Amino acid sequence: MTQYGTQNYGFEKDNYAQIDEAKSGQQMESSSPPPYNTVVKQENPQAPMSTLRILKNIGVVSFGFLCLFTSFQSLSNLQSSLNREDGLGVGGLAVLYGALVISCMFVPPVFIARVGCKWTVVFSMMCYILYMVANFYAVWGTIVPSAIILGLGAAPLWSAKCTYLTETGVWYARLTGKTEDDVINRFFGFFFMLFQTGQIWGNLLSSMIFQKEDSNITDADLLTCGAKFCPSADVNNSNLDKPDMDKIYTLCGIYVGFAVLAVLVVIALLDPITLEREEGQQRQFSFHLVLETFRHLVNSRYQVMLVVLTMYSGIEQAFIAGDYTQSFVACALGIENIGFVMICYGVVDAVCSFAFGRLVQFVGHIPFFLLAFVVHLGLQVTFQFWNPHPDYVVLFYVFAALWGMGDAVIQTQINALYGFLWTKDSEAAFANYRLWESLGFIIAFATQKFLCTDKKLYICKSFLVVGMLLYAAVEVLHRQEQRQKNVSNGPEAIKQPMSSIEPQTTKM
Repeated sequence: MTQYGTQNYGFEKDNYAQIDEAKSGQQMESSSPPPYNTVVKQENPQAPMSTLRILKNIGVVSFGFLCLFTSFQSLSNLQSSLNREDGLGVGGLAVLYGALVISCMFVPPVFIARVGCKWTVVFSMMCYILYMVANFYAVWGTIVPSAIILGLGAAPLWSAKCTYLTETGVWYARLTGKTEDDVINRFFGFFFMLFQTGQIWGNLLSSMIFQKEDSNITDADLLTCGAKFCPSADVNNSNLDKPDMDKIYTLCGIYVGFAVLAVLVVIALLDPITLEREEGQQRQFSFHLVLETFRHLVNSRYQVMLVVLTMYSGIEQAFIAGDYTQSFVACALGIENIGFVMICYGVVDAVCSFAFGRLVQFVGHIPFFLLAFVVHLGLQVTFQFWNPHPDYVVLFYVFAALWGMGDAVIQTQINALYGFLWTKDSEAAFANYRLWESLGFIIAFATQKFLCTDKKLYICKSFLVVGMLLYAAVEVLHRQEQRQKNVSNGPEAIKQPMSSIEPQTTKM
């Protein structure tokens, strides 16, 4: 997902931006306590761990997340096809993201402050296990409660991971004499390098287990695939038949096994750390972030203008995970091929995220946003008229790869844009990012059962076009403001244009 299912990089951006801001402001007096995950520089320059132990712990965290999301991401890819009765699978994902929004606002500071990073990771991973176990007996009474619990546990999991990698990165920098920024970027880079490979292993498992010897699909059946596909229609297509229960139990059992392995590895091998914070800081629920989130939305015209594009980020991820996998891949090729196609999507997304994050410093944001606009709009127009057919199987992979390329731009560049525009208000800004992206997920998954694919494509195109036009307006207005500041303040106040800022991204 790249980046669907709770793999929301807004979490990393939020925490990392807070840490950068806190470190740059340590020399100034402040009456308010720093955020719960702020690294406060110690008077004693020595770290409580050796360099070897720190590297071991980074490996443990990365391997644990690899095992957990090898299972969860792949299971999410299958929900629209595996549990399509009454929209159960995508309905559960919509509930998950609703709970995630609430969790982001309240849960992480309290949970991490009370139980620490290590045990926050452990307890949150158990929430994922509960959702996977619910798929053994997938009904509304099991999927919805487990999705709520997972949504509440997802935000603390990612926040604790960010805090752990950043805190140990600061310690490692003290011991080695390297800069904190360099070490933290390297730690996050290693983490995501390993994490992204989960798309390969989990999807490979699902495709191998669900493999069928032959397909009885006819040309008449294929006419109901693609943009013409309607989830609510009674379609007689053997490719959409639910796999045998013994295969579902086998796959879910393997996925649960990987998730349990993740928990056991973290419990046994991850060292707990003590966060440096003021006494009693952030140990109770507070509406402060909620108020700041909406105050930021009201007071910032740029934030209002970026809402549509941020929502598109969630909608396009939900489309590839819920609609492309069902309406095109499963309908024409069979559910057993979803994993193979999504491997192609995930690999291209990861590679492009890495490459674009490096190239943007040379060409700026605008060419990449233009690339994403052209690629995604072109694909959506193509999907509107394309009649998928198994004789042209390579097209399914090409289109998935191109969608992954566009998603890589959307994810990295929107995060970088938020980080640049609101350097001094990053917490409220990224809370808005999580809120509106999650709302995009909720809208897409909640309507998945009731709208035909062609209608969903119109929704995608509308959000994409309007969102990109408003982004272009933000670029123009920001440049005008910068020129006015330069004229009034003199040459020494010249600030680098927004389009030339390298994204402060944790995707390495």
